[in-house]
Amino acid sequence: MVEAFTPPARITRSHFGQLHGAEVALYTLTNRNGAVLKVINYGAIVTELLVRGRDGELADVVRGFDDLQGYLENTPYFGATIGRVANRIKGGTFELEGQRYALALNDPATGSHLHGGRRGWDKVVWNAEADSSERGPSIKLSYTSADGEEGYPGRVQATVLYSLTDADEFRVEMRAMTDRTTLVNMAHHTYWNLGGPGSSSIAGHELTLHAKAYTPGLPPAGAVEPVAGTRFDFTTAQPIGPRLQPTGYGPGGFDDNFVVDGAAFSLRPVARVRDPGTGRVMALESDQPGVQFYTGNFLDGSTRGKGSPHVRHSAFCLESQRFPNSIHVPAWRDSVILVPGRLYSHTMIHRFTVE
Repeated sequence: MVEAFTPPARITRSHFGQLHGAEVALYTLTNRNGAVLKVINYGAIVTELLVRGRDGELADVVRGFDDLQGYLENTPYFGATIGRVANRIKGGTFELEGQRYALALNDPATGSHLHGGRRGWDKVVWNAEADSSERGPSIKLSYTSADGEEGYPGRVQATVLYSLTDADEFRVEMRAMTDRTTLVNMAHHTYWNLGGPGSSSIAGHELTLHAKAYTPGLPPAGAVEPVAGTRFDFTTAQPIGPRLQPTGYGPGGFDDNFVVDGAAFSLRPVARVRDPGTGRVMALESDQPGVQFYTGNFLDGSTRGKGSPHVRHSAFCLESQRFPNSIHVPAWRDSVILVPGRLYSHTMIHRFTVE
């Protein structure tokens, strides 16, 4: 007699660690195809995502650590939700409603404030609530950022909803409200390698970016330039490896904001990445005006997790967002200003298929 197959629980919760008296929990979401998403409520961090390759086997396509301590020590924002403002603010200052604000200059190489400061939303414990729908399992994480936190005005209530659909989609839905005019530009910061745990390079990955222009500079100062005829042209699928040469800043690779084709704030294609070796394909849609393409340039092997060192160009990030440094560019400024009564909204859909 053949025993009936019992599917795994859609959502489970387990202990991952303790921080300042608060429990850090690990939530495991499993869809009907067996794909698995693991999330901790510290930093709203995605620690694992297991999807199938051409061989039919599940493999983890997310870079990260094995335990909480790894995420607490010198992590490069692996898998986190970034806030209050993702990316860079040049000079670490801005003016809003006639008042000047000073922020931490935690990216000294560019003289910028980076990813919300020294203790951004990637370094706090969020509240978590598991849920499930016809689409698949999900987890809603929420955090209240106090007025004055990291130098920003206003009390902000933020949420991020992670869903693993039965169509093998990883959905990220970020929302925020404020009680006082402030800045908000959230981003999701998973480091991807579609080759799985055994892959130490993304050089062979093929990238398509639906972006005919980019904003040069780290951070940008307002210029928008076409990608045609440059190393930034991924409008047709190109292997990443040949374009990882030094760029004049840092160790080479990409850390650049691209202008996504189509109407800003409408859901549309952003990128497509294919790993020829495993056949895994990730297609990204988002409703943001830009996407930061980062190739792990500053992973130097000094940290390791899941059995491997984190080495340069071993993973990539595709961080949809408002343009970096928008508060200092008149044409972009309003996009990052959130006022009371208005909802900040940001949706990403990662679709996984096999070729």
